[in-house]
Amino acid sequence: MLTGVAWMADAMEMMLLSIVTPQLRCEWRLSSWKVAFITAIVFIGMMVSSSLWGNISDKYGRKLCLILCMLWTLHYGLLSAFAPVYSWILVLRCLVGFGLGGAPQSVTLYTEFLPIKSRGISIILLGVFWALGAVFEVLLAMVVMPTLGWKWLLAFSTFPLVVFAASCCWLPESARFDVLRGREDKALDTLKYIAAANGSSVPTGRLIANTQTERGRIRDLFIPEYRKTTLLVWLIWFCNAFSYYGIVLLTTELFQSGSACSATDNSNMEPQCNLECNYLTIHDYVDLLWTTLAEFPGDMKLFSPLMLLFLVNQPKCKHCYMSYIYKRIDTCVICVLMSEQVFWSPCG
Repeated sequence: MLTGVAWMADAMEMMLLSIVTPQLRCEWRLSSWKVAFITAIVFIGMMVSSSLWGNISDKYGRKLCLILCMLWTLHYGLLSAFAPVYSWILVLRCLVGFGLGGAPQSVTLYTEFLPIKSRGISIILLGVFWALGAVFEVLLAMVVMPTLGWKWLLAFSTFPLVVFAASCCWLPESARFDVLRGREDKALDTLKYIAAANGSSVPTGRLIANTQTERGRIRDLFIPEYRKTTLLVWLIWFCNAFSYYGIVLLTTELFQSGSACSATDNSNMEPQCNLECNYLTIHDYVDLLWTTLAEFPGDMKLFSPLMLLFLVNQPKCKHCYMSYIYKRIDTCVICVLMSEQVFWSPCG
């Protein structure tokens, strides 16, 4: 549950970008590239910090790493609400992104408590927390933005981080990590705690310490045995991030662009007044909520969650993922074709 809350907080901070940036464009009269850079700076912070958080996790433990990165994100997320000018929001959101670079450690910690047989299903179910975070952020924006403004939304969006900070003392360390570090007694205490919570008992015997003295290096990813897999996984993650965040961030831009006819009429015209700006309306937030609700079947990676939960642990799991990719491509093509039909229709 606590790792799910951390994953939910990550989703809210990312969904926040598509909601706040249109508001900042209007209030601070920002150009398009300045608006885009607010989003880009968050991902730059994540890119810079991800390997650092990974090293901290491997050296000092998954629990400590996750707590540090969540507290870091909470601190600078709250400070972002007090940003007076554009330069301050850039610096503070970059530091928020720096903290979010360690959020995937929640998946690492969660995974190391799972049996191999149900690991695939359980990790997919963890994705539900991402969808919950995205939906909760939109609902929060519907209430806060029209009445209190974007600064209060930035502050309220740290709520899952506050919950995590207040509950992290109950977060156990990975038993696998403790065993690899030679702390068998601590690992056994963790397993006993989990067994008691599940109404079970630890099997008789003792843990065999397989102490890990050598750590992997980044260049090990490019040895002949792993080079192909490394490059393919990087490509898949790049394409996933590009398409997912591109669609999420584009949604509110489409709401601000107005109707297809007005967009067509003004496509070759420069704006006559820099002060002209379209704020998101309640209707826009409702539409955004409907599109965000698609995260739930989306996090299941297929239109039938039960089908995926059955297939994910099968030997040919990659075929399941390929089906998900083809579904995403089909959906994007259909959306493009439908938009083209709208733009080709006569404008009154």
